[in-house]
Amino acid sequence: MSGERRVTAFAPGGIGNVGPGLDILGLAAAGLGDSVGAEWTRAPGLMILDPGHPELPREPERHTAGLAAAAVIERAGIDRLGGRGIGLGVHKGLPLCGGQGGSAASAVAAAVAVNRLLGAELDALSLIEACLAAEEAVAGRHADNIAPSLLGGIVLIRSMEPLDVVQLPVPDELYVVLVRPEQRMRTAEARSVLPGKISRATALRQAAQVGALVAALALADYALLGRAIDDRIAEPVRAPLLPGFAEAKRAALAAGALGSSISGSGPTVFALARGSSVAERVSTAMTAAYAGRGQRSEARVAQVDRAGARVVEDTGGAQ
Repeated sequence: MSGERRVTAFAPGGIGNVGPGLDILGLAAAGLGDSVGAEWTRAPGLMILDPGHPELPREPERHTAGLAAAAVIERAGIDRLGGRGIGLGVHKGLPLCGGQGGSAASAVAAAVAVNRLLGAELDALSLIEACLAAEEAVAGRHADNIAPSLLGGIVLIRSMEPLDVVQLPVPDELYVVLVRPEQRMRTAEARSVLPGKISRATALRQAAQVGALVAALALADYALLGRAIDDRIAEPVRAPLLPGFAEAKRAALAAGALGSSISGSGPTVFALARGSSVAERVSTAMTAAYAGRGQRSEARVAQVDRAGARVVEDTGGAQ
């Protein structure tokens, strides 16, 4: 390794499929995230110096950080490497198979770090496209985790072809509760139970809830926001895969949550609350519900991360 320069980027995790927004609504949660350091190496090519977890692959073509980095290099131009290579070190702050956007966060952090290391200045849409190439390999082609992790805030994916991403307003008093029981849920397993067809009534209701959620955020209408967290497509078929989910959701609503549903593919359950005191009460109620079933769980209360991915370290020599 040359030791010339190291760039480290952080990308927050969060919630995909926010309520009715299957594959089209995502939210970045402040606090936990993944970090990826990118540095020049004397040996050409791309390598994973640290995959971030013993269960994650070291082959760059199988790791979302490596796949995203390769896509950035391709878009920026291979000539920028100048015959050198890039090594990636991943730090996982997010749980594996936890439904908190971990694979997307690793991809986003790697893309941002490599983009800076190369001096490429790719724009946000180009970085999202690069990360989609990575996420598609492990979780399917959807940007509801990638876009908010990169951009921050709450994001609507209006279109994938062409890519059109809309950042939505975030009400000041909005808090997020995330509770993860001791269970893993692979995205492929959770996606396998999604229905191939839905009725017209279900499609119309789901579209109405997405519209209501967007309006609620724009108007800072917390009551409407809670009513809009109503998923009739993914939640009914995924709930049976998640022991304790129904009890945790009921406990959240009884404790004052605006709404509650499954975070991404699960097993994490999220709830939205107005104000930190209500959010803390909801968090306590949800963990108690899991404990009542004999299940251990981890909970955190967070605000929406409005900043998104960012470079946190840039040290060493010039590019």
